[in-house]
Amino acid sequence: MSDATVKARTGKSWSEWFAILDEAGALELGHKGIVAVLSEHNRVGPWWRQMITVAYEQERGLRERHQTPEGYQVSVSKTIAAPVGTVFDEWTDDNTRTEWLKAANFTVRKATQGKSLRIAWGAGTSSVDVNFYARGPEKSQVVVDHRRLADADEVARMKAFWTEALDALKKISER
Repeated sequence: MSDATVKARTGKSWSEWFAILDEAGALELGHKGIVAVLSEHNRVGPWWRQMITVAYEQERGLRERHQTPEGYQVSVSKTIAAPVGTVFDEWTDDNTRTEWLKAANFTVRKATQGKSLRIAWGAGTSSVDVNFYARGPEKSQVVVDHRRLADADEVARMKAFWTEALDALKKISER
């Protein structure tokens, strides 16, 4: 996110936020402690507290890109010229899904029709959240968030995997 956007939304630039956190001893506080400092002494909402904390952790070498407290994560999205219900059904119908999602081993833990899927991936060591958004009567967006990945290499592999899978889903959905 650009420095100009951060300043416009929070009243401070990235460097100003980092200086405030350095002065508060944030290098020794951990994630929750940094969020608490931002919560107690600065007037930014919860989303901005998390955004500033993660940016600070990355800037100071406390966290790698895509790293979360539970491991690594990657998100991939695709806009598709098809109704959201159609796209959702292509995830939940076993026959259709095998056309575009090859060799996937997963268990759907929770499904909310036309809105989301919560999936245990592989042996259950990682999880996938799939969210569906209507972007018009004949247009939808699918966002895949794959979490609890082992490392940055797995992030790269899964980003490529999901990009290819969603490209294939788009072709099938738009036929």
